[in-house]
Amino acid sequence: MAHPQNKYADFETLRERATTLRRAGLSRRQIRDRLHVDNNDILNRLLEGEPPPEWTKRPNAKDDLRDKARELRLQGWTYDQIQMELGCSKGSISLWVRDLPKPERRDPSEQAKLASRKRWDHELAVRDEERQKTKAAAAAEIGTLSDRELFLVGVGMYWAEGSKDKPYDRRENVTFVNSDPGMIETFLRWLDLLGVERDRVRYCVMIHESADVAGAEQYWADLVGADRSAFNKTTIKKHNPKTVRKNVGASYRGCLTIKVRQSADLYRRIEGWWYGIVLSAREADEPNRT
Repeated sequence: MAHPQNKYADFETLRERATTLRRAGLSRRQIRDRLHVDNNDILNRLLEGEPPPEWTKRPNAKDDLRDKARELRLQGWTYDQIQMELGCSKGSISLWVRDLPKPERRDPSEQAKLASRKRWDHELAVRDEERQKTKAAAAAEIGTLSDRELFLVGVGMYWAEGSKDKPYDRRENVTFVNSDPGMIETFLRWLDLLGVERDRVRYCVMIHESADVAGAEQYWADLVGADRSAFNKTTIKKHNPKTVRKNVGASYRGCLTIKVRQSADLYRRIEGWWYGIVLSAREADEPNRT
């Protein structure tokens, strides 16, 4: 009987056949079965230098992580930073990026600044979340306004933000100016409560010339639900190059002026209502003064 190793005697012929099969797209298992090569060491020698066909390569779930780790390393990130960002082990990171140049060592003071900034960003996020929770809870406390409550709110709003009559400047007309959409909506609901017809109401946008004037005009028209014919010509504020304005960007839409025509009598009543509120608050405080 021939020795089992005799079938591997003509190694070069066997290697040629193995190489041909490999290049034809066969897997290691298929080649082993086709050539009856049961020894893995010999099979490795037969296929040495021959890459496996693409179809035998299984996708690696960590390919994306590896690519991202290499990208971050090239940006100068440390192992600790990459680990925190990607959530993988330092051992894996080391294998993935060991052929890349090491990032320059940062000055310890710079490292401290970066760490401090990261902690501060986290603190700001926590504070903002608490801020939003407080506002939401406070809003829920209001509930539904009664007509009387809306009436009193409207009087206070007008006396804070509306035009007022002065002995040296007679202004007995109802004019309200504000940039807060909520204030505008509430003021209009208040006028509805007082029975002021909308055809007596006129609007005017006031805005800086550097802003999106047309966009602001459309925004306010949509908010108040009025046709553009109810708007007077927009008042454009000239830009002063020496002034550094902070009310800029897409959220800046200027102010909206609301005027009620033929409103002298309404103005006088508003002024009287306000003084009534002041007197009532003063009387309520009398027990605390005695």
